[in-house]
Formats: sequence, C-alpha cells, structure tokens
Amino acid sequence: MNKKEFKTLDEQIQILQNKGLIINDIDYAKDILLRENYFFINGYRHLFIKSQKNKVFIPGTTFEEIYAMFNFDRQIRNILFKNILIVENNAKSIFSYVLSSKYGYKEKNYLNPKNFNQARDKARQVNDLLKKMKRQIRVNGGQHTATMHYMSNYGFVPLWIVVKVLSFGIIGEFYTILKKDDQQEIASIYKLNAEDLLIYLPILANYRNVCAHEDILYNHRSQRVIPDNRYHDLLNIPKMDNEYIYGKNDLFSLMIILKRMLRKDDFTMLMNEISYEIDILDGKVDTISRNKMLDSMGFPENYKEIARVD
Repeated sequence: MNKKEFKTLDEQIQILQNKGLIINDIDYAKDILLRENYFFINGYRHLFIKSQKNKVFIPGTTFEEIYAMFNFDRQIRNILFKNILIVENNAKSIFSYVLSSKYGYKEKNYLNPKNFNQARDKARQVNDLLKKMKRQIRVNGGQHTATMHYMSNYGFVPLWIVVKVLSFGIIGEFYTILKKDDQQEIASIYKLNAEDLLIYLPILANYRNVCAHEDILYNHRSQRVIPDNRYHDLLNIPKMDNEYIYGKNDLFSLMIILKRMLRKDDFTMLMNEISYEIDILDGKVDTISRNKMLDSMGFPENYKEIARVD
C-alpha cells in the first residue's frame, strides 16, 4: 500500500503538471489549493482524465476548468440544499398537522405507542424510535426557544414545535412507523402514494446531509432507487437492459422527487437556477462536452423539460 505523505503546495503543483494539467497561473493555483484543499482535485479530475488506468489529463485540460467544476458543484449544492430545506419544513408541518388533529397535541398523546403501526415485527422499531425522538427533544429542546417556552409555561411541547428539533432523518423514520392510513393521508397531500414517499424521504435526508457537509454532490448516487414514474416516460429517458439510465438513484432522481414534492413555482425557480449554473459551467469548460457533464450528473440532455410537464 502506498503511504500518503504531506505534500507542499509546490509539490502538489508539480504532481498535477506531471499528469498533464495546464496551470496558467501558479500563484492562483496555489492559493486555491491552500484554501480549498488538494483533495478537491480528486473529486473532479476523473471527468478530465483519459482513463481510469491511464490517470493523465486529457490534452488541454486546465486547472481553471477543474476549479470551475468544483465551483459548479458548490453552487448546485447550495441551490439544492435550500430547496430540500423547503421540503423538510413542509413535511414537518404536514406531519404535525395530520397527527396532532388525529391524536392530540401533548406528548403523552401523540407519542403513545398505540398510535403507530401495531404489527409485531414493528414493535421494537416503534419503541426504539419513540425513545430516540424523546432523547432529541431533551437534548435539542434545551437550545430551542419555543420548546423551552412551552415546557416552562405549559408543561408540554406540541408536535408542531417538536418537529423543529427533530432531524430530517428522524422524520423519515417516523413516517415508517405510522399506521398505513396515516401514511396514506400524508402522502395524498403530495398526490403521492405511501410507498413512494417511504422511499423519497430517506433519499432526501441523504442528499440533505451531502449538501450540509459540503461533500461532492454532482455525481452522488443514493443507495435507494426511486420507482419508475411518468416523468421517466414523458422525458423519453433511454433504457439499458430494460432499466432507465437516468433518474433512478442519481441527481436527476432527486430532481424528480423535488418536482413531486415542491410547489410548482418553487420547482420552476429551482430549475432556472440549476440551468443557469450548467450554462455558466459550459462556458468555462472546453475540454469535455456539455453532454459528458450532464451524463456524470445523471441528467438527460432534455432535462429542462421536467419543469414544463405536469
């Protein structure tokens, strides 16, 4: 195993040049590497190398092109993060409204195990998750003004306040232990079926974490795959081995989820922002084609059409 050792900025520059990367401004490149970390090159260089075996850059590749790809990823990460937060806030509001209206607004009521899936194989999950929720309420609630206000003045915290201190991941798990009727009532507000929403929520939580931690986003693939839906068909997404090649567990699958869960005007704005950033990137990168960049994201060439179809 090759031992990784510390490399100075000059050594990092030399490594990149030895692999065929054109660096027009050494001082500029050093400043970027110092501020953003040499590691970012590893996350974006594979688009610009000849092959996985021959890890040299395609002739003509510049440092500025790779940095443009890095900045593009940062921009779409910020755009998608704010839109996932909209979905998260909407989901928390809808959950709390539906469940509070049905089971009451005090913890002893809405966290009563009898209100959840009573299947024998769900008993342990229900018990564990309710404990986890109560723990998050105690830990995070002490730092949340509204939670402290309700506890101090009323002795309980209603669900519409509790959801504010629960993570999106917990909300997704919470949905899995609800009774089937409650799952469907919530899903129907989005005009979805419960089975789809059960898949969408953990995928959204996963992408939320990728964005929040500034991980590489553009070519991220989720472990879970979304079911085929009308958008795959309406956009004529090509198939390989009878499976759609885009929009299943890639970034475009996230766009499909957001299309189905955001309000129409919010999704239109999201698509305009994403399209703008793709156009900006295309103007800064000459070594690889626009279609290669889209393919790495899991975006079909006609990705813009998703904003126009219902």
